[in-house]
Amino acid sequence: MKNTRNSPMQIWLWPVLFGLLSAAGLIVALLGEGWYDLLSWLALGLVAAVCIWFGAIVRGQS
Repeated sequence: MKNTRNSPMQIWLWPVLFGLLSAAGLIVALLGEGWYDLLSWLALGLVAAVCIWFGAIVRGQS
């Protein structure tokens, strides 16, 4: 068995980025309407789509 260790940066990079993207989407939704709503939907939708992808599709293949 191969003994590989991941650095904290490798472990926490994507969860931190998704958390920041989610927070940005929620804040943008509170700031205004029109384009702000579109940006909010895109930010939150991207996070949801990636979570669904990895939770249902990628994990189901292993």
